[in-house]
Amino acid sequence: MLRPGATIGILGGGQLGRMTALAAAELGLKCHVFTPERDSPAAEVCARVTVAPYEDETALEAFARGVDVVTYEFENVPAQTARVVSALTSLRPGARALATTQDRLEEKSFVAGLGLPTAPFAGIDSVADLEAALARLGRPAVLKTRRFGYDGKGQVKIADGMDAATAFDAIGRQPAILEGFVTFTREVSVVAARGEDGSIAAFDVCENAHRNHILDVTQVPASIAPETGRAALDAAAAIGAALDYVGVFTVEMFVVGDGGREGIVVNEIAPRVHNSGHWTIEGAETSQFEQHVRAICGWPLGSPARMGDVTMTNLIGADADTWQAILAEPGARLHLYGKTEARPGRKMGHVTRIRRRP
Repeated sequence: MLRPGATIGILGGGQLGRMTALAAAELGLKCHVFTPERDSPAAEVCARVTVAPYEDETALEAFARGVDVVTYEFENVPAQTARVVSALTSLRPGARALATTQDRLEEKSFVAGLGLPTAPFAGIDSVADLEAALARLGRPAVLKTRRFGYDGKGQVKIADGMDAATAFDAIGRQPAILEGFVTFTREVSVVAARGEDGSIAAFDVCENAHRNHILDVTQVPASIAPETGRAALDAAAAIGAALDYVGVFTVEMFVVGDGGREGIVVNEIAPRVHNSGHWTIEGAETSQFEQHVRAICGWPLGSPARMGDVTMTNLIGADADTWQAILAEPGARLHLYGKTEARPGRKMGHVTRIRRRP
């Protein structure tokens, strides 16, 4: 168990690292961010910053020796980076969670191995593989790179009329996974924290709406049946236990209908704090960022109880230009990430609105 005054190392300098560092500071902890990017959002609020490539082992070793625990704010940390760091200090979550979630085929196989429902899937290494999988899974289907895809990047929908070679070319002929199309009624996620002692604290199930493959709006609670919510929470708990996870993680799921009854299909796992959990900063008794800090420090987890019905809206690109109107709106809570350039598709901030319980 770390004590206040300890230093947390964060691999990655984006907004998730920034909000984690802010939560840590409120608990008397320092943060040291390691990032290849100059002027990163997290660097603005951290006690120390190392700007170096993730492949710079000399810089990594100095970083790891100067902190008490290391975490990461995105899942595409190179495997060798994780090995170098974990040889010198605690890495939480551990390398297994990274390895499993960095590869979509490994991830789907892991989830299916737990007996949890997923979309039908097949590994793809060639056009011939893709043709055979399409014949088995049917169309439409989604072809995704096995690694390094997010917010709709690295994937293509294969509908009637698109040939396999064209689809494979669209993702750069990289190792891939083909997923059968899931007809769903809504997209949901479970954001949960798991402590070193195996304790788990899950926030209420979130309902998510996307725009151009990027999360647009999260609403809590999700409009789902109570038994569907329990199934989603149980699935997340099973995944956390199987990974021996320490920290906050998120499981994205589809809600599907089956003869008038709802069910869940696991889509993806994010081994980190997550965009769909930003509502917890004002909307829960303990934010996802504080929960993550508590977990990786070996501290007791806080209460995930909701403060009311919550809507979180991402500010993407030019949406952030409305900051004055948001500040003038009673009850709206604005978060801007300190990014200077509002490019299309770039997450610039978010706004949270809470409808208090009577």
